[in-house]
Amino acid sequence: MLHYLTVPVTQFQQNCSIVWCDATQLAAIIDPGGDLGVLLAEVKRLDLKLEQIWLTHAHIDHAGGTGELARTHQLPIIGPHPGDQFWIDGLPQQSAMFGFPPAETFVPTRWLKDGDTVQIGESVLQVRHCPGHTPGHVVFYSPDIQRAFVGDVLFAGSIGRTDFPQGDHATLIASITQRLWPMGDETVFIPGHGPESTFGRERKTNPYVGGT
Repeated sequence: MLHYLTVPVTQFQQNCSIVWCDATQLAAIIDPGGDLGVLLAEVKRLDLKLEQIWLTHAHIDHAGGTGELARTHQLPIIGPHPGDQFWIDGLPQQSAMFGFPPAETFVPTRWLKDGDTVQIGESVLQVRHCPGHTPGHVVFYSPDIQRAFVGDVLFAGSIGRTDFPQGDHATLIASITQRLWPMGDETVFIPGHGPESTFGRERKTNPYVGGT
């Protein structure tokens, strides 16, 4: 079964998730935006073997530590969708703009598209392409434990910003209603910032997408 631990990192308090298969103790890190020492200490504490990096999108607070972590630990980078290539190329500029430590560019080992799957140990997660916040944003969904790691697509009580380059509000709303809601009202989602919620709760109460 899949397990996860969410660790807020960087001054943006971005939710980085360590996910692992309890049968094998193999792990992946979703969106290592920074504070790599903190993340690696948690991997060690949990007695896990880190095998992969998964990215929802390539904004600095989610991807800033990716290049260094991949290089120093010889890890494959899985995701995001190719639509975020320009964000990856601009990571050094993003880090300077927002006061982050210098970020390395990288080439993902494997790009992702809608309908793909990713696997860690015996746990398989579905990939949904959910553009709008960024053009290459993806979401990782585990039907087995009814959990979705949604990055900056949806938050408890809010939605992702669409005022960045190549963001689009209508596209984001379509991603939420057409790609996330079908996962079911009971599914718990882990957003890129802030507390967890369920899709059902957001459908009822979120002022940006309530009633959809």
